[in-house]
Amino acid sequence: MTAKRTKLSLGVLVVACVAAAAGPWAVPLGAQDVGALQSRIDGAQAQAQSLAAEIDSNQAALVEAQARAAAAASREAQLAAVLAEGREKEARLTGQVEAAASELERKRAELQHALDALGDRLVEIYKGGLPDAATLLLSAEGFEDLATRAEYLQRIESADAELAAQVRALRDQVEFQLSELEDARAEVEAFNDELEAAHDEIAEARAEAERQAAQFAAARAAQADALASLRAQVDGWTRQVQRAQEVSAAEAQSTVGDWFGDWAIPESIVLCESGGSFDALNPSSGAGGAYQILPSTWEAYGGEGKPNEASPSEQHGIAQQIWEDSGASAWVCAG
Repeated sequence: MTAKRTKLSLGVLVVACVAAAAGPWAVPLGAQDVGALQSRIDGAQAQAQSLAAEIDSNQAALVEAQARAAAAASREAQLAAVLAEGREKEARLTGQVEAAASELERKRAELQHALDALGDRLVEIYKGGLPDAATLLLSAEGFEDLATRAEYLQRIESADAELAAQVRALRDQVEFQLSELEDARAEVEAFNDELEAAHDEIAEARAEAERQAAQFAAARAAQADALASLRAQVDGWTRQVQRAQEVSAAEAQSTVGDWFGDWAIPESIVLCESGGSFDALNPSSGAGGAYQILPSTWEAYGGEGKPNEASPSEQHGIAQQIWEDSGASAWVCAG
């Protein structure tokens, strides 16, 4: 196994393990920024769900308000039609009342005229301008003349009485008709007033329902705009997270390359341990090779001979195994 392949295979392991160790070689991936964005996304998504629920609630309220407004408008139209008929009937009755009142005045004038004529005749009789009944009867020339005179007087009196009675009857009839018309008009007018009050009430209810529907529609539109804006922010933040993760991964890979160089472990550790010499030997501990591996550790990982006498590829391979098992703790220079 070559050092280059070793370096690439350890890239993910180094990002996960060594960065967590927070040593001087740790790779800054902007995790806090990505975490903050992810937190914003989670909060915005929760807010979006709440807004969506509110939109559904306002939509149901909007439909209900629109239904109430439509029902009130239909009832309002019905009441308006009935009220129009009632006002028309009231106008007709008012005309009939006015005509009856005019007719009553005329009949009253006729009666008064007849009574005045009768009174004038009685006054004239009293003054002597016309003979009274006794005088006419006493001055009669014979029985036949007496009968004629009596019949004449009776006819005059009957005619006067009949005229006065007819005029009184007509007057009473007109007064009765006028009273009935006035009662009917008052009844229709009261009904129309009640109907108009009901019409005004249902019109107010319809206007209130329409106002509520408009409020719900406006709130729903505002919430829909807010939800769209929120979702756009979430999309933007999500893209930022994705770009940050992509950039972080690329930077990590690049940093790992710089960090490991052509070695199986970080180059800084190799240079500290041996100066990068594959032949290096520590006379006191017996650690040898570029990675300064102890002979016992070398044998434990399948190494043959001494570490400083092994080929670079063999040193790389065993160093990689040690790193995968123990990480930086296997080397003193790692701190």
